[in-house]
Amino acid sequence: PTVDYERLLLSVLFVNCTSLEVKGSSFWKLLLVVNDTMGEERNVTYSTHCHSVHADEIITPFFAGATNCTKDFMAVTFPRLIPGFTDEHMDLLLCQVPAAPMTWTLSVDDGTRIHQLSLGQAMQQGYNFLADGHNLILQVAFTATGVLYLLCQHNDKVLYTVALKLTYGPPERRLTVESRMLCAPGPAICNATHMTVAIPAFPGTLMAVGAEDKTIPMDQLQENGIALDTKTGVKLHISREVLKSRLHGESCSGLQSYMSSLELAFHFHGETVTMVMHPECPSAVCTQDGYMDFEILADSTTPLLDLDTLRLRDPACRPAFKSSLNDRVWFHVPLNGCGTRYWLDGEKIVYENEVRALWADLPLRRISRDSELRLTVLCSFSNGDASLTIKVDNLPPPASSVNQGPLSLVLLSYPEDSYRQPYRDDQYPIVRYLRQPIFLEVQVLNRNDPNLHLVLDDCWATASQDPSSLPQWNIVVDGCEYDLDSYKTVFHPVGHSVSYANYRQRLEVKTFAFVSGDKALPGLVYFHCSVLICDRFQPDSPLCMRRCPRPSRSKRGVNSAVVSLRGPVLLVPEGWSATQGTKPMWY
Repeated sequence: PTVDYERLLLSVLFVNCTSLEVKGSSFWKLLLVVNDTMGEERNVTYSTHCHSVHADEIITPFFAGATNCTKDFMAVTFPRLIPGFTDEHMDLLLCQVPAAPMTWTLSVDDGTRIHQLSLGQAMQQGYNFLADGHNLILQVAFTATGVLYLLCQHNDKVLYTVALKLTYGPPERRLTVESRMLCAPGPAICNATHMTVAIPAFPGTLMAVGAEDKTIPMDQLQENGIALDTKTGVKLHISREVLKSRLHGESCSGLQSYMSSLELAFHFHGETVTMVMHPECPSAVCTQDGYMDFEILADSTTPLLDLDTLRLRDPACRPAFKSSLNDRVWFHVPLNGCGTRYWLDGEKIVYENEVRALWADLPLRRISRDSELRLTVLCSFSNGDASLTIKVDNLPPPASSVNQGPLSLVLLSYPEDSYRQPYRDDQYPIVRYLRQPIFLEVQVLNRNDPNLHLVLDDCWATASQDPSSLPQWNIVVDGCEYDLDSYKTVFHPVGHSVSYANYRQRLEVKTFAFVSGDKALPGLVYFHCSVLICDRFQPDSPLCMRRCPRPSRSKRGVNSAVVSLRGPVLLVPEGWSATQGTKPMWY
């Protein structure tokens, strides 16, 4: 050992002066006994250790060629660099003196000179070190010292590359890891049928392609949905058939195509250098060349949307692309065609079109519990910037309907079958998914005669506020469920805890929507009921006896009161939540 008395620094060789111990991970251990002979004699024992490196790691330099390429930085992982490597050890390393023999040094070759940097200096010049268990992750900013870039002027594509070497230890037992990093962070170019990934021309030769953790031989790219163009640089045209889709944010247009992993291996400066990319297409774009591009998935509605029924405002314009599985379509809508309208809003110009899936294109039937789709697409340009948004207008609630007469009645709707608190007037229209239950209750108001009781006569639904309008759909007939409906009306008892329970009738209906063979009807449904007020001392009246099923009753000479729900029900597909505070996309 040697001692620097001024700096109080003790330097000890691993051999002879320390012991090697293995407890999960190996480390060198030193016990130091100091004799203090000034005054009373006493001994002080110090124990310290440092992590070791394996012999095979010291002898053989490690080359890491896989670059994780993101839009913000590029990164490389050196696996099992130091046993037990942690953030705490990294903090100690950064504090070491650059000239010390056991410190880390980062060497960066920019082609003209080699930059020698300590870890602290490297972090100040764009290099970031992260500890992940036994692994060391090196993140490199595109503006870091020594990073070279190639700019392709005609399409603004950029390629970044850097050659670096990380060393540790004295010359005779030095650990060396090297990497040549490669990254093209530019966004993918997408159209209705393909995603294009472009790499500028550079002195590298493409040797292998991997997609979604699957290595594809170069002669089998075409049959795996990838077309290769190497005329100027490298261009990969990837079919939308092999891309994945996901929801992107909470936008109505939030359907994004992407590839979770694309690996491109190049032979570059005598090494195999792999660039791992994560290309993705924007969910919806308003292009500078005059188009609105967006995607619609069949599973956007429940049940699945029939994509063959989708129409733009000009029905002659169809989707530009439909997948072979018939699970998605991509629209490429011109701003000067297909029924697109435009107007000026200050200094902004706005283009608007609409995609519809109409009931008129379905087989003729009276009602449907499937959704109609109405999607309005707005594309705006302002000072050269383009943006695409979705707009769905909500209808204002109509005035409530209460039949005035000798007896006042009201038809209420509740959010759940507990019938605790009805919807307020300002909460209409009520938003419901198709086939979701609607809980209705008819009440007699301002009466307290215990001998009277309310009996449901008929209940029905219309597509307008007028109870006598057509079309209509029965939900209660002669006090019983409607036999021709496959979703039967359910009657709920009124508990004795309610005052004057004999003045109430409760029922549950599964939500549906009206359709017509020649036109699409509004997505609002209105409910109405006719009721009878019966005297319990006259139980023999056939109109006041509820017995289901039973033959049709004669109502000649009988007066019944009609009452309507205070507002309509707005229909949306499963998956949209009214509590999100956003307007519904489907109805």
